[in-house]
Amino acid sequence: MRRALSLSCLVFVVSAVGAFVPAPPTTVPILLVPGWSDTERDLAPLRIRLLGMGWPEDAVVSLTFDNPTGNNVDHAEEVREAVEALRVATGSEQVDVVAHSMGGLATRWYLLRHGSGAVRRVAFLGSPHRGTVSALFAWGEGREDMMPESPFLDSLNTEAPAPEGVEAMTVRTTIDTHIVPGESATLPGVPDHEVCCPTHAGLLRDEDVFRLVVDFLRAP
Repeated sequence: MRRALSLSCLVFVVSAVGAFVPAPPTTVPILLVPGWSDTERDLAPLRIRLLGMGWPEDAVVSLTFDNPTGNNVDHAEEVREAVEALRVATGSEQVDVVAHSMGGLATRWYLLRHGSGAVRRVAFLGSPHRGTVSALFAWGEGREDMMPESPFLDSLNTEAPAPEGVEAMTVRTTIDTHIVPGESATLPGVPDHEVCCPTHAGLLRDEDVFRLVVDFLRAP
């Protein structure tokens, strides 16, 4: 009787502990892409949490653009270089991308112009896909790209939101004062998730957003 009881307790304890153990992560490495004026330091909270969920240290890389307020065509080339470097470093055929804010525009330009075969999935967090009026208060060439109906956005949005074979999703917050109007953070035909109520920068630290991103990257 004691043996049966002890065994039952052991199973209960193991089950309880197991509930707090992160599930095995996907083997696909992740590239984190920053928004306008941001660097890898702004992406650190997201990277640290991904590592805490079991992704290997060398499989989650944060990008810092040479000119954080520069144009998205140049940024797209830097995304391409980072994707290729991550593939070589990990030996993975494909990578996943999580892009915040304007970084999503550079990521889309890269995907549509340079080679979608290297990317499996991409999560856009608060990206101004159709521009934002708050760009009036920005500077650098990135400012011009983010203006509604800019030549860059007109060119970008004549293409499909994501190339065939690349899975995508958008995440936005109900109180985003950086992406105006808020619907600019959505893409036609792409699953959209609206959360309450992190700030624009808070999308990188919010628990609900993090869970959405992890579930998306780990989905079969």
